[in-house]
Amino acid sequence: MAGGSREPGRTVTSKVLALLGAFDAEHPQLTLTELARRGGVPLSTAHRLVAELEEWQALARGPDGRLRVGLRLWELGQLAPGRLVGLAHPWLQELFGTTGENVHLAIRDGMEVLYVDKVYGRRAVPIVSRTGGRLPMHPTGVGRALLAHEPDWFVSSYLARKLERPTPHTITEPGRLARELATVRAQGYALTYEEMTLGSCSAAAPILVDGRAVAALGIVLSSRRARELPRLVEPLLHAAGRIARALGQVSPPASGSGP
Repeated sequence: MAGGSREPGRTVTSKVLALLGAFDAEHPQLTLTELARRGGVPLSTAHRLVAELEEWQALARGPDGRLRVGLRLWELGQLAPGRLVGLAHPWLQELFGTTGENVHLAIRDGMEVLYVDKVYGRRAVPIVSRTGGRLPMHPTGVGRALLAHEPDWFVSSYLARKLERPTPHTITEPGRLARELATVRAQGYALTYEEMTLGSCSAAAPILVDGRAVAALGIVLSSRRARELPRLVEPLLHAAGRIARALGQVSPPASGSGP
């Protein structure tokens, strides 16, 4: 990128990253003015940088003039999941084929879960998770499965936060949540009932490599069929175990920062 930074403490790179970071699931398209405001970058600077980003195809402009993430970033993004998704995806497909329910794969990124793969069908219950999306850890099955296997210092730090409450059923009391996490560790899987979304429940299992939860595998189904959730635990654990064994045959992936 051409040009220097006239704002103390901010490099051109930081401004570019701020502009790219302005897009999210709720804001997939932005006007230049909106982009500059959300990125905290002066409009004149945003105009110059956006022109270069468009030229590189990191950003694209629609017929209405609004900006969106370009194909070049999408191409780069396909390289990110790497080994984890490549090894796990066949087992996600098999689990979906066996159960007919939405199946997804997630990792921890900071204090959120990042969904890195998903297999779903038209007849399965709609869910809020999407590949590349993030959700809180405690109300989601995959998040709880991961959180239960984090070190004590991390769990204590997480529980000390103000916990999000997406539905009236979300467990946010630190003591109660700590007991839930202990149960997850003891039984080897997590169950949630309408804690992230009304109308859906989930089962999830950690993918453990050398004792570390490098990812979690989850199934989501309609709350109307909550009684069926326990029968899904066995195929879920089987798939998670096979993924763990496949990962264990290669060098373990990093945990907590990416796939």
